[in-house]
Amino acid sequence: MDDHLPVHVHGFYAGTRVIVELMSDSTVRLSPRRGAVSPQPAKRSDVNHILRTAEKYADELLKLWSVARG
Repeated sequence: MDDHLPVHVHGFYAGTRVIVELMSDSTVRLSPRRGAVSPQPAKRSDVNHILRTAEKYADELLKLWSVARG
């Protein structure tokens, strides 16, 4: 897989895309990089839905990232 750090996923919901960083302690955060949320402005409820879903599956997502990176 040709991806880059930090560990992250792209979440999609209701036409909103969010880049979510996966932290080593199984927490998540909205990526601070420019363009982490699109379109602008996005509904806060849609962004929060993506973040909550990523948090719910954070352990699994971290494992998948590790497997994909080899």
